Amino acid sequence: MFTSNPFAELSASVSPDVMQTYVVVMALFVVGGTLFDVVHKRSAKFFFEKSKTAEADRKREVGGGEKMSIAVKTVAEDVLTSAEFCNPMRRISHLFTMYGFILFLVTTIALVFAYPTPEAPAIVAQLWHLGAAMVCFGGYWFWFFIRVDVAAEGNPWYRIVRADMFILSLLATNSFALIWSVLQSKGSSATTLFLGLFIISSLVLFGGVIWSKFAHMFFKPAAAYQKRVMKADGSNQNLPEIGDLSDPELQKKFPDIKEYMGAKPPYMGLGIKRERPQHY
Repeated sequence: MFTSNPFAELSASVSPDVMQTYVVVMALFVVGGTLFDVVHKRSAKFFFEKSKTAEADRKREVGGGEKMSIAVKTVAEDVLTSAEFCNPMRRISHLFTMYGFILFLVTTIALVFAYPTPEAPAIVAQLWHLGAAMVCFGGYWFWFFIRVDVAAEGNPWYRIVRADMFILSLLATNSFALIWSVLQSKGSSATTLFLGLFIISSLVLFGGVIWSKFAHMFFKPAAAYQKRVMKADGSNQNLPEIGDLSDPELQKKFPDIKEYMGAKPPYMGLGIKRERPQHY
């Protein structure tokens, strides 16, 4: 059943043109929602002003070749491998979810636009199911086992806020897609129900960009690149260069260091590591 193209069977009752139009509309929702997010939150203005402010603190000029190297490193580490996650479990969960989502999107476009008939290559349908399963594996792992420890903040585990809209709609879309495909292959009477749930959840996912964290996937690489450039040119994100906290001269300059951190700041003990690590 995982080799069958669910969209080909759906085309018997729904025109491929209708399915293709729906996908195009969802893409427009993402573009429009992201642009609205940029204007509403002034993200582009924030990055520009932060870059301008850092110019005064630059120690050296970063050349074009070095910037290209930084861009490649940003893509390789912060985008493709999510190296910013210190928790290895969180990182693996994120990679499963991210690559599963990409695979699900690409194969959905291929099945709807290039292969809306039963003659579609079995491998494309298999990758569609695999992508949805990867999202479910990584997403449910994150939601139930790795998510921020809300209990430590006095909140129940089932508390849902607007920030959860992206992950929940993403999980719902891929879960209902899998269930719809399985039921359709079995000729179940519940197929239409889960097709409807699949459509509704995907509408929330792509149509709710302006309210969810969907757009962060576009801002994250830009922020990571800017951070690396500021580190390379010595501006250090407009933060002061503190130095060795155990240096007596520095402690004379900033007496609060010794008062709040003790005589040997680098050896303050386990800190948050003394508790069981449940956060990311």
